[in-house]
Amino acid sequence: MHQTGTQNPVIQFIKHGSLVLQILIGLIAGTLVAVLFPGLATNVALLGDLFIGALKSVAPILVFVLVTASIANHKRGQKTRMGAILFLYLIGTFLAALVAVIASFAFPLTITLKQTSETLNPPGGVAEVLSTLLGNIVDNPITALGNANYMGILAWAVGLGLALRHAHGASKTFMGDISQALSLIVRAVIRLAPLGIFGLVAATVAETGFDALLGYAHLLAVLLGSMLFVALVVNPLIVFVKIRHNPYPLVFTCLRESGITAFFTRSSAANIPVNLALCKKLGLPEDTYSVSIPLGATINMAGAAVTITVLTLAAVNTLGIQVDVPTALLLSLLASVCACGASGVAGGSLLLIPLACSLFGIPDSLAMQVVGVGFIIGVLQDSTETALNSSTDVLFTAAGSYSDRTVPIQD
Repeated sequence: MHQTGTQNPVIQFIKHGSLVLQILIGLIAGTLVAVLFPGLATNVALLGDLFIGALKSVAPILVFVLVTASIANHKRGQKTRMGAILFLYLIGTFLAALVAVIASFAFPLTITLKQTSETLNPPGGVAEVLSTLLGNIVDNPITALGNANYMGILAWAVGLGLALRHAHGASKTFMGDISQALSLIVRAVIRLAPLGIFGLVAATVAETGFDALLGYAHLLAVLLGSMLFVALVVNPLIVFVKIRHNPYPLVFTCLRESGITAFFTRSSAANIPVNLALCKKLGLPEDTYSVSIPLGATINMAGAAVTITVLTLAAVNTLGIQVDVPTALLLSLLASVCACGASGVAGGSLLLIPLACSLFGIPDSLAMQVVGVGFIIGVLQDSTETALNSSTDVLFTAAGSYSDRTVPIQD
């Protein structure tokens, strides 16, 4: 008699097992391959490149369709709580910069400035950052999709969605169907995350090793310590004030299911599909998270604010410049504004360090050397920064969406 019984346990685990556990296995396997078989590690790097490429390719069109469909099908009188979420984004970024200032005063840093061979084009001032953001908003929609310009994508999606609210029901239904189809594609891509992270970890460890980071242990300790403090103390406190319940189940869920993936992709933009899937899993309203997640990938940059502040103050200490409290507060505000202008790609925040250094009269020739130091430690700094930025997008979206509920979100 033919058995239709159980599948192989390994296949069952691959198809339906915990994605987080699979990612952890990929992480360990990638590290072992890099250490034991460094030659092989460069070959499996293709898996990581393909995974990031798939995320980056699907994210712009997914965001465009989701936002358009959500606004087009939005019912009048239904709350989206975008104002509350936007406030959480801004206050979280500012408090992160303030934490970095306090940490830099408590543990003063000096660095050995070295020349960098990187070709960089930092902005010339805050006005230029804001001008670039405004220019991105009015970008051509095709160009915006092609270049993953999420401010432009959001602007056109909101405009088209508002226009489609007056369309026939069939048009709205079509947009909803396209949205669901793209969501299925995204879920398939995300299931490949363990293989992608296996390739990313193997290639990164094989290429950089750990020796290059030892010389900057003190700097990394302040940077990563500040980011962890924001993730585990400041953000939970903000969420507690908002929802009046224990925030840590939600905090750890976001760090585990969004932060881990973002740590290895090192791109808030590439992690947008992961965050959208997590928001759906948490039961958040789609017409809220379809807008707040891509917006957060653009302006919710607590990790970037920490990086800009710590490295700027390290340069200030190295050069013997005295900083008073009002100037430190001004730096926190400037770092917050700069962070909102950081691109959602690997190393995006480093190019804004010269802008913050200009507050203290540090010339570009020295400021760019600080950026060079940032690239040296970027394998850990940028990964942790992105994990904080991206996981906080979901955290604050959930807090803003559920602040009026009597039961906190549970895993």
